[in-house]
Amino acid sequence: MTYIKQNDLIQSVADAFQFISYYHPKDFISAMGKAYELEQGVAAKDAIAQILTNSRMCAEGHRPMCQDTGIAVVFLKIGMNVQWGDATMSVTEMVNEGVRRAYMNPDNPLRASVLTDPAGKRKNTGDNTPAVIHYEIVPGDDVEVICAAKGGGSENKAKMVMLNPSDSIVDWVVKTVPTMGAGWCPPGILGIGIGGTPEKAMLMAKESLMGPVDIQELIARGAKTRAEELRLEIYEKVNKLGIGAQGLGGLATVLDIKIMEYPTHAASLPVAMIPNCAATRHVHFHLHGDGPAILEKPSLSDWPDVTWTPDTKKSKRVNLDTLTAQEVAGWKEGETLLLNGKILTGRDAAHKRIADMLAKGEELPVSFKNRVIYYVGPVDPVGSEAVGPAGPTTSTRMDKFTEMMLAQTGLISMIGKAERGPAAIEAIKKHKSAYLMAVGGAAYLVSKAIQTAKVVGFADLGMEAIYEFDVKDMPVTVAVSSAGISMHETGPKEWQAKIAGIPVTIA
Repeated sequence: MTYIKQNDLIQSVADAFQFISYYHPKDFISAMGKAYELEQGVAAKDAIAQILTNSRMCAEGHRPMCQDTGIAVVFLKIGMNVQWGDATMSVTEMVNEGVRRAYMNPDNPLRASVLTDPAGKRKNTGDNTPAVIHYEIVPGDDVEVICAAKGGGSENKAKMVMLNPSDSIVDWVVKTVPTMGAGWCPPGILGIGIGGTPEKAMLMAKESLMGPVDIQELIARGAKTRAEELRLEIYEKVNKLGIGAQGLGGLATVLDIKIMEYPTHAASLPVAMIPNCAATRHVHFHLHGDGPAILEKPSLSDWPDVTWTPDTKKSKRVNLDTLTAQEVAGWKEGETLLLNGKILTGRDAAHKRIADMLAKGEELPVSFKNRVIYYVGPVDPVGSEAVGPAGPTTSTRMDKFTEMMLAQTGLISMIGKAERGPAAIEAIKKHKSAYLMAVGGAAYLVSKAIQTAKVVGFADLGMEAIYEFDVKDMPVTVAVSSAGISMHETGPKEWQAKIAGIPVTIA
């Protein structure tokens, strides 16, 4: 019989979520480093360099690698011989207390993103609780715990299908991945659950992502099971799509494919797929009744020797304080810029409120005339920081507001991550605007370009308030030009053709 103390679980969960906020798993870093070595796409290689540099900076500075510090997911395998000797809380309450302590840690506060009343008022809980907890009761004398932080950008790309038993799983995956866009911040990992029932398939897809990145070992030894054959086939075919880092086109779209299976009904073939992004975050530990878990810190030597710095020779410096619509209209897709001066921020909640105010004829709290907006919800600052990690959020969520913002507010450009949809691209083309892309998964690196930050509107929205940032050499790429040409369309087409070994023709 093992006695687990209440505070040992609480402290271990708190330590784990702090730990994964700034430490990538070692196997993930190795895989990303290998992808950097092999990558031939210029934009993709630059994006991976930013991600790796950001990762090392976070390990050194103990600050979040992504501004979206995720929804807390916890897998618990509780031994049947375990007792909770001094517990006054339920196990769920213990886990949530650990999450609360982690996210409200004053030395490294993590962004609270969890909302109650999801179909209604969507009110932030303020401490990122409750966690999503999965329990399993197993033989044994200890408690096995996996803590993971899943960002909204990757979670929003989850897919599930009920195939016919004779359908091809590989064909469905290869057809589906391009529909996911780049909001899941590739290169990353695809977790696939096969069998069971719909909800079981989804759970297996999520749990499979907790495994080690070991596709290269599998390639070296060869497949021994049908699931391993599927991993290899999907890995090869998805990477041949040419989507590449951040969706800009390149060789590395996935670093691994993970699969879990479960017996299913004779009439069914449930298949679920969930991606893990460039901010892959999870840690595993056991509690044996001898105190809180001790988490093994990685060595800085585990990171590849990659350091990204602004390229002032190849990138154009832009003065945001004197920026004109004519200058924006002259930017070309694929051009890299270093932004200097003042930008405004705003994401889902701010855009919705702006739309409501404009519909009522009300004056906005700040003018967007000839301004650039950055889609971001930053982490709170600590110490001398102007702002905490402040990477971009997925831009497609703002697509339905793009025409309104460009037509009614005087806005002339936008910054975010991933692709824009047809409606947004049409609005950009119509108004001779441009969409700029910052690298998702490089939030701490990006934050170093922010010199000052202040809230200038909608303070009650917390991290979704409108800020004004003063930036110095903030790196971005012109992802959609004023002609409506999108790098997220041309880049993958170009690289898919290159990978296939055929002449490249982009319409």
